Amino acid sequence: MTNELVLIFDFGSQFAQLIARRVRELNVFCQVVRHDLSAARVKELNPKGIILSGGPMSVYEPGAPHCDPKLFDLGVPVLGICYGMQLACHFLGGKVGQTAHSREYGRATLNVTNRNSIFQGYPIESTVWMSHGDQVQNVSGDFEALASTDTCPLAAVKHKSRPLFGLQFHPEVAHTPYGGQILANFLRDVCGCSGAWKMTAFIESTVADIKRKVGNNRVICGLSGGVDSSVCAALLVKAIGTQVACIYVDNGLMREGETELVKHTFRDWFKADLHAVDAKEQFLSALAGVSDPQQKRKIIGKVFIDVFKHEAKSIPDAHFLAQGTLYPDVIESGGAIDGPAATIKLHHNVGGLPAELGFELIEPLRDLFKDEVRKLGVELGLPEDVVWRHPFPGPGLAVRCLGDVTEEKLVTLRKADTIFLDELRKAGLYRKTSQAFAVLLPVRSVGVMGDGRTYENTICLRCVQTDDFMTADWSRLPEDLLARVATAIINKVKGINRVVYDISSKPPATIEWE
Repeated sequence: MTNELVLIFDFGSQFAQLIARRVRELNVFCQVVRHDLSAARVKELNPKGIILSGGPMSVYEPGAPHCDPKLFDLGVPVLGICYGMQLACHFLGGKVGQTAHSREYGRATLNVTNRNSIFQGYPIESTVWMSHGDQVQNVSGDFEALASTDTCPLAAVKHKSRPLFGLQFHPEVAHTPYGGQILANFLRDVCGCSGAWKMTAFIESTVADIKRKVGNNRVICGLSGGVDSSVCAALLVKAIGTQVACIYVDNGLMREGETELVKHTFRDWFKADLHAVDAKEQFLSALAGVSDPQQKRKIIGKVFIDVFKHEAKSIPDAHFLAQGTLYPDVIESGGAIDGPAATIKLHHNVGGLPAELGFELIEPLRDLFKDEVRKLGVELGLPEDVVWRHPFPGPGLAVRCLGDVTEEKLVTLRKADTIFLDELRKAGLYRKTSQAFAVLLPVRSVGVMGDGRTYENTICLRCVQTDDFMTADWSRLPEDLLARVATAIINKVKGINRVVYDISSKPPATIEWE
């Protein structure tokens, strides 16, 4: 993997992760770091460039997050975005204050007056996205203006002697159509990045790291059948072959064909050492009569740990446990470079097992975003059905079968879910939606079938669009598609006489029902 590194200082912006994604899309490796990372530590890391993110506070407020002022003396190129620009100018002799309007939020027209450096190849006039209550009101003679809007004379600035640039608008969002050009110019022309960070290089580097760390010991990988754990397992198999033992626990709460797909992919295709444990009876027995969703989750977690521990003890010389932690998990839990010693969110399949079993943790995907994990899966040769499958909750269908969980209800739910997903695939919409599934409601209603009345169950269809799963909007699926799905479910799934569609967004609703 290339040694080029760009650091993104996080001042509390909702867009910090988005900046990182945009930089990665330009094939430059970057990491989000604490806003107060010291200049001495930055010098040790030797980054090619620094990006200061936006933030919700005012730079002159008591307690506002500030970076180490010595950052600007390192000679490392700096791009300040919104709050980041205000902070840089504040430290270097400029004045920051409230805008004439209390807050400027939304689209604005940018007029570029200097197309050198970061605005090279950029339109003289374009749309940009503003989101600020303060702006730089004046700068010292060491700065020059690069662009303006009607309400912001200093919408972009450049320091005359330092490799320092500031943007009052957000180039990372889709509402700034040419923002990627600015980032590309900064990374390539100012920072000198080659753009050589590609997935093939990541694979080579990570495989070497895994071999070096593991040595001759064995690794246990908790395999759920989802994208993250599957890619994690495939990468480990590529690195150390049968030294990795994949444990897949069939809890009886999986989607239709899930267990067969996992076995075929890893046992038949990758020739992995797959331990597929049939624990359906244990889980369903423990869940019998339980309706409370939190209680269901606790039961499933406890039984899983018991089953996993029992199987793990049968694998000799195992010293490591692998899990598919992704970069957003690392950032959100404070595990970025020199962040606080927070606990990384544990993958639902391994829970607290590293500590319980005395294993050392391996997280080979911890530097990747979800879309990068999918690209990695393609590079590793995973089937499309695995790489592009929608997210699935850790407790499985237990939290999509509202109320108590029985084998009969699970069969009904699987059939309805399969019909829905198959119709989405036929319509070419499966990969265009973020997550789709069926929910079996504990609601019975009157219906008419043939010449008789029925009193049967209800299926709810849920389909959402989202970039980060922190917020989500319901998918506007074609009406004829929904009609086909509803008809097929009522005709083919015994015990269902009504199908409804969930049109709630997150927030205030959640994506899953339980």
